[in-house]
Amino acid sequence: MFVFFTRRGRWVRSDGQLDGDWETKRKRKIADITQALSVDPVDVATLRRMAISEGGLLTDEIRCQVWPWLLNIPPHLLDQEPGTDYNQVLLDVQRSLRRFPPGMPDEQREGLQEELIDIILRVLQRNPQLHYYQGYHDIVVTFLLVVGERLATVLVEKLSTHHLRDFMDPTMDNTKHILNYLMPIIERVNPEVQDFMQQAEVGTVFALSWLITWFGHVLSDFRHVVRLYDFFLACHPLMPIYFAAVIVLHREGEVLDCECDMAMVHHLLSQIPQDLPYETLISRAGDLFVQFPPSELAREAAAHESMATSTFKDFELASTQQRPDTVLRRRRRQKQGSPESSTANPVMTVAQPSTARRFVRLAVMGLTVALGAAALAVVNTALEWAPKLDLFP
Repeated sequence: MFVFFTRRGRWVRSDGQLDGDWETKRKRKIADITQALSVDPVDVATLRRMAISEGGLLTDEIRCQVWPWLLNIPPHLLDQEPGTDYNQVLLDVQRSLRRFPPGMPDEQREGLQEELIDIILRVLQRNPQLHYYQGYHDIVVTFLLVVGERLATVLVEKLSTHHLRDFMDPTMDNTKHILNYLMPIIERVNPEVQDFMQQAEVGTVFALSWLITWFGHVLSDFRHVVRLYDFFLACHPLMPIYFAAVIVLHREGEVLDCECDMAMVHHLLSQIPQDLPYETLISRAGDLFVQFPPSELAREAAAHESMATSTFKDFELASTQQRPDTVLRRRRRQKQGSPESSTANPVMTVAQPSTARRFVRLAVMGLTVALGAAALAVVNTALEWAPKLDLFP
């Protein structure tokens, strides 16, 4: 097995050989992104597929062009000129040294830290309903490093009023509500792991920093952080909690081998590995989102939906295509409405899906070869829930 990395802009294997297949795919992907950006209206669906699929958006230059469209920010807003939280913001930013590239000159880093403070305070002043939380700066600094201060201000403001809205309430009630989705997802896939964690009474606090910083605080390699941001920006606001569940499930062996003690299990889970197979986990998170959408888990997580999921509205796209996630939901509702569904075991449903559901999934897979059914369904779900703007009059 080879590890791939870049050398002078070209992908090479760990043995020094050029990876021709990936280089070809990379060029094709850049061409597809360029084409999607050049049409009128911009092909946002394709941009979302590119962000989710292997490798994400590839470069920061491309992210500068695509991230605004993933947040549904029209170009004219990008040209706009961009209290009480100041002391906490200042403390957090001063502690953000590790988030800047190693070897960066002190003068440059200090300048970026000043810009980071300006972005945060500007967003909070424009939106008094938002409340700063510790960890918010980890998200903002990622945008600052990728797209610069002006564009970061616009993107972060949109993100704060949609994807991150739950975290910016005066209390943590909605944040805890989102964390409550973690255990139901784990239980559906691996009841043994969920039962072990429940016996250890570990709760979900270990995943709090993952969720509220989009893993920016816990991952040391910036390439992995921006790859996840590509994925999360293209998807439903709850996708980070699905990715958190996938990490726990990926570490099944470590979890079950751990002493069944709250402190021991919490320590294990809070120390996130840095060598995770990110592309595999991203794909699996997409699969779980399709199998167990938030609407199916909401009753177990809480009695009400979070603000982010209720305010993330439909894109007004001129599309009449049948959406795979809609098909899956309809099939699921039909099955739940049948007499047999009341006694069905949800775990067995995953292991032995009905013939109808299996046919639907196969039909969805047939829609695309390169992307895969799960990613396509996640894209279409993201289109359903994206912030509403009249981009296409």
